[in-house]
Amino acid sequence: MLFDIKLINRSKELFSEDISNYEYLLKDIISSSSFLVIGGAGSIGQSVTKEIFKRNPKTLHVVDISENNMVELVRDIRSSYGYIDGVFKTFSLDIGSLEYDAFISNFGKYDYVLNLSALKHVRSEKDPFTLMRLINTNIFNTNKTIQQSIENKTKKYFCVSTDKAANPVNMMGASKRIMEMFAMQQSNRISISMARFANVAFSDGSLLHGFNQRIQKRQPIVAPNDIKRYFVTPQESGELCLMSCVFGENRDIFFPKLSEELHLISFADIAVKYLRNLGYEPFLCESENEARELIHSLPQQKKWPCLFTKSDTTGEKDFEEFFTDQELLDMERFTNLGIIKNKLEFDSEKLNHFEKTIQSLKKSTSWSKQDILNEFFTLIPDFQHKETGKYLDAKM
Repeated sequence: MLFDIKLINRSKELFSEDISNYEYLLKDIISSSSFLVIGGAGSIGQSVTKEIFKRNPKTLHVVDISENNMVELVRDIRSSYGYIDGVFKTFSLDIGSLEYDAFISNFGKYDYVLNLSALKHVRSEKDPFTLMRLINTNIFNTNKTIQQSIENKTKKYFCVSTDKAANPVNMMGASKRIMEMFAMQQSNRISISMARFANVAFSDGSLLHGFNQRIQKRQPIVAPNDIKRYFVTPQESGELCLMSCVFGENRDIFFPKLSEELHLISFADIAVKYLRNLGYEPFLCESENEARELIHSLPQQKKWPCLFTKSDTTGEKDFEEFFTDQELLDMERFTNLGIIKNKLEFDSEKLNHFEKTIQSLKKSTSWSKQDILNEFFTLIPDFQHKETGKYLDAKM
């Protein structure tokens, strides 16, 4: 199903005015620069890669661990944009690997490095092992690639954060907040900018992407009716990251301004719009069993079984925010882009202790979620972690 912006209660793109105002300068900078996009085959990474590619960079290298997604990225780009005058190459590599380090040793001289790799799911904290991988990916691999960029005299490093890093309530959001702290520590050696933004509508693995999967597999639609979120389109996610990377000053964090075009909408409301857009009327069920049973008969009547319930799983935040009361904002530079302005502030002793403790836990090959949570609380004392003992994997 092609994405329809009306599904998220929108009538136009968020950043079109800012992109238009800076398009000439964007093209001039990109066409004379070299880029490395890490995690470039994920949903946001693909959007960023396309935004760079269509402005004719000198060099565009894309790295991602997913070989299949990388193949689709290349097919998509060739089918949509064709070719560029410069070099475009993709590499199926794990950025935590020796092979990636060898790649950087050979090709590491880039003007801009953009890191879009991440474990993004709240459900990643359901077990201590996946949680440790989340820390490696979101924090330590980011710090590693920043260090490599410093050594290679990269002009600018960009990494993607999340709105869930503002007053985090789950381990994923907290890991991104800690990633920001490590980036601040490195920002006295290289220019770094970031972005916090809303859910990317229909991105891989998201609940909305799951709607597509459920339709294709003829399965019920399930969604919380008490959780509201902000949504950006895939293209907007790429534009936001690119604007922050190219125009962000050191330690800036870009975010979408709230406006009449960006407002909260519940997953259940989107599900209703989504089904009606496909010609189905949602049929509200009382249980999973009822929904599974009715999927065999309702679609023939142009109805689709839906289960809309309250959320009771660990780490769900009741509302979303892009910044905290303590952060300094610049709301004047761009029309629809806000900027968090950060000073050079970090606690090296605490960051070093965190890294050494986590590495020691890994070396022991035995750790608990509480062991990790204790270290998160050390760096984020006001971390409002919500533990309910229930996780999304226990639901349909």
